[in-house]
Amino acid sequence: MDLAQPLGLLGWRDLVDLLVVGLIVYNLLLLIRGTGGVRILVGILVLAAAAWIAALLRLDTLQASLNYLLPALPVVIVVLFQNQIRRVLARVGRNPLLRLTAEQAGESWIEEIVVAAQALSVRRLGALIVIERIDGLRDYAENGIALDAVVSHDLLLTIFAHGTPLHDGAVIVQKDRIAAAACFLPLTTRAGVSIEQGVGNRPEARPTAKFELGTRHRAAIGATEEKDAVVVVVSEETGRISIAHEGRLTPDRTPRELRDQLSELLLAPGAARSSE
Repeated sequence: MDLAQPLGLLGWRDLVDLLVVGLIVYNLLLLIRGTGGVRILVGILVLAAAAWIAALLRLDTLQASLNYLLPALPVVIVVLFQNQIRRVLARVGRNPLLRLTAEQAGESWIEEIVVAAQALSVRRLGALIVIERIDGLRDYAENGIALDAVVSHDLLLTIFAHGTPLHDGAVIVQKDRIAAAACFLPLTTRAGVSIEQGVGNRPEARPTAKFELGTRHRAAIGATEEKDAVVVVVSEETGRISIAHEGRLTPDRTPRELRDQLSELLLAPGAARSSE
């Protein structure tokens, strides 16, 4: 692409070229966002700007000093950003066609929720995780304790551990962040609650004679009756992992089934409109 070429004469190949480069730069910036790498990148840009100003103003001493320093920048970048570069290459290795950043981020925080649910189930710690879709959950979040933290399994385990001030109530997840904890949800008032039994050949997935609904499960169903949210429930008594959506509860989810169902409801094309 000729940089001197007028913008009006750009062909479709030039536009694709710019789009691909922009997408790569955008993904690289997202990788270092919120890390010490941002300050390092700013420092590199400052040095590059200083070199340009030195050449423009003919500051010979400064220009000579920077001329010795700038050729070493590629090596410095590789050393300083080796972890980020490793993550990029690993992603490209898993999928040569780079997936959309939103999907990658979604898979990341969904995996954190799945890992947390599995650990909570093993420890028999009750949990209620409400995930926002289209309908806002601000009214639920405002009656709890505001957190605004990145979703992580360690944080979820800490929140729902016995004896912590936030363990009683629900966690509200908006995008990839925990907006609030210790939130109260409306309980379903329906007598005949819809419970979808697990599918497959697993003995534990076959319909059971009776499924007792505790307060957490009724709160999960109640929240999904009012909103299009998805709710993950971990039973304190049995350790069962359940998922609620559109007023229906699906119990006895394995980590893999939970991961697949969350991905289908939250990441699949058109998932955000599935409740319409």
